Amino acid sequence: MSAQRALGRRVSALQDFLRQEAAGGYVLMAAAALALIVANSPLAGTYFAVLDTKIGFDLGPLALHETVLHWINDGLMALFFLLVGLEIKREVLDGELSRPSRIVLPGLAALGGVVVPALIYVAFNAGNPEAVRGWAIPAATDIAFALGVLALAGDRVPASLKIFLTALAVLDDLAAIIIIAVFYTAELHMAALAGAGGALALLIVFNRLKVQALWPYLLVGLVLWYCVLESGVHATLAGVALAMTIPLKRTPAKPDSHTTSPLHRLEHLLHRPVAFLVIPIFGFANAGLALGELTLRHFTDTIPLGIALGLFFGKQIGIFLTSMLIIRLGWADMPRNASVGQLYGVSVVCGIGFTMSLFVGNLAFTSPELLAETKAGVFIGSLASAILGLTLLKIFGPDLKGAPSPGRRAAEGGTAS
Repeated sequence: MSAQRALGRRVSALQDFLRQEAAGGYVLMAAAALALIVANSPLAGTYFAVLDTKIGFDLGPLALHETVLHWINDGLMALFFLLVGLEIKREVLDGELSRPSRIVLPGLAALGGVVVPALIYVAFNAGNPEAVRGWAIPAATDIAFALGVLALAGDRVPASLKIFLTALAVLDDLAAIIIIAVFYTAELHMAALAGAGGALALLIVFNRLKVQALWPYLLVGLVLWYCVLESGVHATLAGVALAMTIPLKRTPAKPDSHTTSPLHRLEHLLHRPVAFLVIPIFGFANAGLALGELTLRHFTDTIPLGIALGLFFGKQIGIFLTSMLIIRLGWADMPRNASVGQLYGVSVVCGIGFTMSLFVGNLAFTSPELLAETKAGVFIGSLASAILGLTLLKIFGPDLKGAPSPGRRAAEGGTAS
């Protein structure tokens, strides 16, 4: 019975995650659309001026003054990366990626979806060292946007494909985190880095002592964030490091207690604020593009072309061909109740790279001109992927309203993929 209850909780948590991410995708779409409207209205001057306004604090020897845009990208987005880190840890230790057989298909598909878009981008920008810095921009999938598009397809998308997309996007985010840490780290400041190391060591001690309260982790995590910010490593990676130290196992006070683990509690606390506040604010702050200032070059230069074609063609080619190769070799099975056409449709949807693509673009470039080209490329590639992907899922997806729910199938012992 305990195993059935655990399975039921896992299915319920997955369904809740899919619903919230899809709903968050709609809010993100609205925020991005609003940013475009504001950036091309009489409020444009105020919009860009507010984002460029510096705010901060002085607290003894500590001083931090950043623009509103940097506070959003370096501070608020640390919560997004904290949630991503929690999801990765949970999926690897106790979720869809906890068994090697379940990692093969989304893992290798995610690898193909990172490598092929990057190669396409580099092929367009190989002769320009400054432009090549953006090679990772088309390499990531926006899970909220993608699940929002899948939700628009309604009951025509089997649960197994939603789980496949979620697992792929989680691994995709992990790859993006590694890329940011390795390739987009500025000059290191050793004193601050040592402070970050000390804070991380203390968090590990909390974990080893099985500290169940969240506030000690969050308090030291704030110190970790500040030290990482000052060290030259991108501050949002502090969120991932903090997530890795949050205990997944619970130690209930009583044997029959069902107290959830610190990781599950924090993940539950963060899901709604991140999905409906943090990501939409990021989208609103970064999606503003003054269309009247754009020229044909902003769409036809090598940077926007590399990004748009990397997202649109690179993602679908890398993910779909890799998936089919793995399935044909017998290393993994086709996601349950899914057709080849539906798998292709989901592969196309993975070309929506909005949030992480814009985030990496801000790390790769500082020039307003190159950032405008980046936004243009991300918009074109993501929009084309969303439209074609949704169309394919509508064409290839039978109406599944009468099919058993994922929760019922899981309770009956079926696997999701």
